[in-house]
Amino acid sequence: MYKIELLSRSHDRDNFDCKSEPLNLFLKQTARQHADRGISRTFVLVDETAVEPKPVLGFFSLNICQIESEILPESLSKKLPRNVPGIRLGRLAVAKTHQRQGIGKMLLGAAMEKFLEVFKTAGGIGLFVDAKDANAKSYYEQFGFVPMPSNDLELFLPVSTIEDALKT
Repeated sequence: MYKIELLSRSHDRDNFDCKSEPLNLFLKQTARQHADRGISRTFVLVDETAVEPKPVLGFFSLNICQIESEILPESLSKKLPRNVPGIRLGRLAVAKTHQRQGIGKMLLGAAMEKFLEVFKTAGGIGLFVDAKDANAKSYYEQFGFVPMPSNDLELFLPVSTIEDALKT
């Protein structure tokens, strides 16, 4: 049975490999430092029956962000103040041994649930992500993310889309 947990010392980060060195290095060298400094939080997917240190099957990181509403698609920015809060999905990765098994979708769903937890307490207009390339952009678009007019690889998922997705 899989479980999402906040990254801690009980997780085996050293053996994680998603075939992307920047993502591997973030998990191995930076994620816990960012958590200690309050910059972001990283959540990991593990097999809850695994023995510690638990192998990381995938992860995502979230941080608070503020954007200027003028960079949003016009249909979304019309009635918003100049600066609006949101959550940035900083990174999302799946171990190469678990790719193409729906783990990415599971992690994205968990990130949306975490967004809604923050939204209920502090507000926010949606989830933002910077896709690393056109393939990543296509992946996020299938879940309803829309590209920003100013940067095709910066994507936005409105709160209403998140709420609708999690109802089903």
